[in-house]
Amino acid sequence: MAVPIRTAVAALCAGLAATLCLTGPARADQNVGSRPHIWAVSGPERAAAAPEPRARVSLDDTTGTLSLSVTRGGRTVIEPSPVGIVTEQADFSQHLRFLHRKDRVVDERYRTKSGKRLDRRVHMNESRMSFATPAGARLDLVVRASADGVAYRYVLPAGYGDVLGETSAFNLPPDASAWLSTYRVDNEGPFAQYTAATAPTGEYSDQALFATDGGYTLLAESDLTGAYSGARLAHDQGTGSYRIKLADDRVHTDGQLATPWRAMVTGDLATVTRSTFTDDLAPGSKVANSSWIRPGTVLWTWLAGGKEAGQSLAAQKAYVDYAAERGWPYEAVDAGWYFKSDAWDTTDPNWQTDSWMPQLVDYARAKGVGIIVWIHQRDLDTPEERAQWLPTLERWGVKGVKIDFMNSEAQSMLQWYDAILPETAAHHLMVDFHGSTIPKGIQRTWPQVMSLEGVGGEEKRTNTAAHLTTLPFTRNVIGSMDFTPGAFQRVGLRPNSDAAEVGLTVAYESGLQMFAGTPESYDARPLARAYFDQVPAAWDDTRLLAGQPGQDAVLARRSGDRWFLGGVYAGAAHTATVPLSIGSGRWLVETIRDGADGLVQDHQVLRGGDKFDVDVVANGGFAGIACPWHPGVTTCYR
Repeated sequence: MAVPIRTAVAALCAGLAATLCLTGPARADQNVGSRPHIWAVSGPERAAAAPEPRARVSLDDTTGTLSLSVTRGGRTVIEPSPVGIVTEQADFSQHLRFLHRKDRVVDERYRTKSGKRLDRRVHMNESRMSFATPAGARLDLVVRASADGVAYRYVLPAGYGDVLGETSAFNLPPDASAWLSTYRVDNEGPFAQYTAATAPTGEYSDQALFATDGGYTLLAESDLTGAYSGARLAHDQGTGSYRIKLADDRVHTDGQLATPWRAMVTGDLATVTRSTFTDDLAPGSKVANSSWIRPGTVLWTWLAGGKEAGQSLAAQKAYVDYAAERGWPYEAVDAGWYFKSDAWDTTDPNWQTDSWMPQLVDYARAKGVGIIVWIHQRDLDTPEERAQWLPTLERWGVKGVKIDFMNSEAQSMLQWYDAILPETAAHHLMVDFHGSTIPKGIQRTWPQVMSLEGVGGEEKRTNTAAHLTTLPFTRNVIGSMDFTPGAFQRVGLRPNSDAAEVGLTVAYESGLQMFAGTPESYDARPLARAYFDQVPAAWDDTRLLAGQPGQDAVLARRSGDRWFLGGVYAGAAHTATVPLSIGSGRWLVETIRDGADGLVQDHQVLRGGDKFDVDVVANGGFAGIACPWHPGVTTCYR
């Protein structure tokens, strides 16, 4: 039989400060009887009135099964859901008995190089609950709760063999609104809206958003490495259950195992949107000196010129000239630049001399532009290849690599990520992963990772305006997103207006914000071009001003004393009302919207908290800059 709750709490209190046991929010509930046992974990108390998520872990004395539920303000977020893991040597999904519990507070501060804000604080309560099987095998269930989420992971001692699977699941109220993306190995599926129960039977990406009586919850994962396997969500239509399914049928373990965090980013929509919970759960940076990591905007040439441009030094120099003229810090050379040299003998120490890339890097450096190069994962998949490529790119002066076509979250590919990450850091190469996993805490641990694709981005011809307005609340919540906005030339291939396309550069965050248009398309839209000259790629703060997944999203991001505004909408033309919730004082607000004959700009002086109207065309949007106003200030552009 499990240890009685009062006995467990008394034993715990003997080793902890009395104040924690009496008033700490991580505690065992009383008056719960002997079946089941229930333990509660909630976030640190705040002065703010917003309700915090609260996890409840239950152990059924009859079956010995564990479950976890989440509420917020007493309202359901996650219904009681199975918790468990099965290995070759032990079944931790049933017949468990409680051993003991240990609580602690996690309080950390860290600084990132990209993301929603650079300076961050982690403040969570953690409870480690230990259980045992009848044979004595031990499982620790570690639960964390903060103001914006709840997460749990399994910790197992060495000796229990490979992992055969998890019984972990998330049970949602059947009528909960759901925004889901069908699982693909490249994580580039579109988002669509259902209810939790009406979603078709299938597998969904582990970036699923639900709306319940308790608010919004985004299911996610954090601290995923090659020690484990990537997760997706398996669902049967007619139920509200979303089960964890691993990419591998068997996960090899070597020694003690701490699984990735099963995370639930929870709160009102504004809280979820600006949350850094999945980063906060991840280990701290492994890059001792990150001074060489510099986010920035990028002239990306793939949609502008295709593979032919990548094969031409003259074409790439012209793109560098344009980036230098505009003050954009980077130019990205995509596929084609080295395929023509597939016959290179890479065992020859001088094999790199056949490439024109060093000439381009030198040419760009003289103009103040850094070069980022595309490379296929298959050319970096062995230690020998990486030992040839990475030092060479560093010696040439390349600033970053866009690595493409991993297309897997299996353990073997995650182990490749484990190898390439310290190696790119050692050679001072920023990284943009394409055809990749999605961010799962990677950017806190490896800050040279400036962005990841893992999104149905600008290259896709099947995007809808509803998909575009869902991304700030789903994929972009968990980390930087290389959507590559700005492809004005793709008229008829993108679902939105020109002003909405400008707004995407703020609505979507990416440490390397790749502009996908042609120089000609920028020059034909001088207001968009001038805005791109202003927009940064690193932010001091992020706020949601207005929005509803699938309908609209208006975000404000601050850099220094200026707020950049980006709004995207799905549906018919209308006049949108936007609250200027960026702080007190008087602000000059300059917005770009769609007019009858192209983009137009409006100027107005408002007080913080005021509302302003924007005329939005069908599937349209807007972009803007707000800066402190006083007499004599006539523009926010610098």
